Amino acid sequence: MDKKTVAKNYRFLAILIGAMVAGALTGWFAPDFGHKIAFLGTMFINMMFCVVVPMVFASIAGAIANMGSKERAGKIMGVTVGTFVVTGAIAALIMFVLMKVFPPVLTPWSEIPSEAMGEYASMTDMIVNFFTVSDFTGLLSRRAMLPLIVFSVLFGFSVQLTGGKDSVIGQWLAGLSEVMMKFVNIITYYAPIAFFAIFADLVATYGSSVATGYGRAMLVYYPLCFIYIFTAFPLFAWFGGGKGAVSTMFRHITRPAVVSLGTCSSVATIPTNMAEADASGIDRDVSNMVLPLGATMHMDGSCFSCVLKIAFVFGVFGQEFTWGMLPMVILVAVLSSVGMSGVPGGGYIGEYIICSIFFPTQMELAFPILVAIGNLVDPPATMINAAGDYVVCYIVERFVDGKEWLQKAMSKSK
Repeated sequence: MDKKTVAKNYRFLAILIGAMVAGALTGWFAPDFGHKIAFLGTMFINMMFCVVVPMVFASIAGAIANMGSKERAGKIMGVTVGTFVVTGAIAALIMFVLMKVFPPVLTPWSEIPSEAMGEYASMTDMIVNFFTVSDFTGLLSRRAMLPLIVFSVLFGFSVQLTGGKDSVIGQWLAGLSEVMMKFVNIITYYAPIAFFAIFADLVATYGSSVATGYGRAMLVYYPLCFIYIFTAFPLFAWFGGGKGAVSTMFRHITRPAVVSLGTCSSVATIPTNMAEADASGIDRDVSNMVLPLGATMHMDGSCFSCVLKIAFVFGVFGQEFTWGMLPMVILVAVLSSVGMSGVPGGGYIGEYIICSIFFPTQMELAFPILVAIGNLVDPPATMINAAGDYVVCYIVERFVDGKEWLQKAMSKSK
């Protein structure tokens, strides 16, 4: 991985952040102009709102429909997905606690109150509305992300049971997923112009609060990612591999971490992770399933950022981020992270899920704020996501091949 490769992979991210900074400066020095060009950002947001429903459906239903696992592979997949959910929930819990101790936004940007979840509904009604809609057309709204995910998961399993990836519907879903990702890529070319306008308008409206809030958010996020690598990862490795696992993990995790930072992509890190897994004695049955699946489903770094985003926007609207929200925040963090793909930018799926649940009446303001945070934390988040895939192999190996798997592998290599 040479310098040209790194520059190529970070070029668009640098352009996007540069556009945000330029827009912020424009809004600060020429607020009237910042307000006038706000429509350029609104166009981008509207285009993304139009594409989100088919994109979520195709990506989730297609991924499940095209899985081909039986017996041992089924056991590996079950343990893998369970581990992804548990580690993601742990990451979300850690960030939630940090957000209570160190809130990213101290002064609200807006006097507009955020809609309270379930304010006029019972708990049972709230659960029904979170996961289902009254008719099919309700799934076509961007405000019904969780019901759409539930529908997409069940649809994917139904295709799996009727021919899977070899069926006409399975092939159609795979093709539709590719088409929607290309569609998003085309729209994303317009993103620098949109974010220049969005941040010009934000700063013109809310002033220095914008920069202060983002600065505090980054001050929490970046150190946390590196602390997580040196605390949580060793614990996961020790749990999965026992004696000698921590030192083995640290010998082999450096390359995946560096490659993920250089490529800003979990998918691009798969070959390196595969090589390091082989060198660690991890069975290929395990690594061949955990690593590709992890590139699209294992997103501890994204769980961090999801909770950060929720707390951030609650602060923007002057709403209290309470302990009572913990179960729903963790659920949303895990679900939105599973919905993200392993490519730079994450497809904006997580941002839609957050908006639809927590900020349904302020989507137009909340969405660009969430996307901006996602872009700012993308490199370290990808490092946690991709390097963590390698560590998860240790846990899956324990449940599939027994807790002495590493010691047996080490004795064979001598």
